Amino acid sequence: MIITSIAGKELEKSKSNSPEEFFNRSEVTFLDGKIEKTLTVLYVRYFDEKISEFSSFETEELFEVEGRVIHLREVVALLALRAYPEFAKRHRVYINDEGQFASLFKVKETETVKKMVQNIMVEGRLELNGQKG
Repeated sequence: MIITSIAGKELEKSKSNSPEEFFNRSEVTFLDGKIEKTLTVLYVRYFDEKISEFSSFETEELFEVEGRVIHLREVVALLALRAYPEFAKRHRVYINDEGQFASLFKVKETETVKKMVQNIMVEGRLELNGQKG
């Protein structure tokens, strides 16, 4: 599987009674064989505040690549696809459970995540094998 791009967004209210402002959307676009697919992960924004409990990252501003700050919401879908390769068969995943969110960060791996993002941003691709981890 070849990852071609990642993106993230803080959702905003579209209607006055909408709960969207409490969620973030993370997307990863990848080639599955010759087919381009996008996995969208919607997760509770509160997890951004607790990231230091789940990982070696201190804040939701994870690191810089090519002078650009990379936010947690930009990498969640990438980490979800790496941790759960079966998500490649889905279009959307919703994470509202701390345990499931924490499972994306099983290994404290700041440098590994940074290298993955650098490959995507600088080279335009990252080869991701189907192993958990």
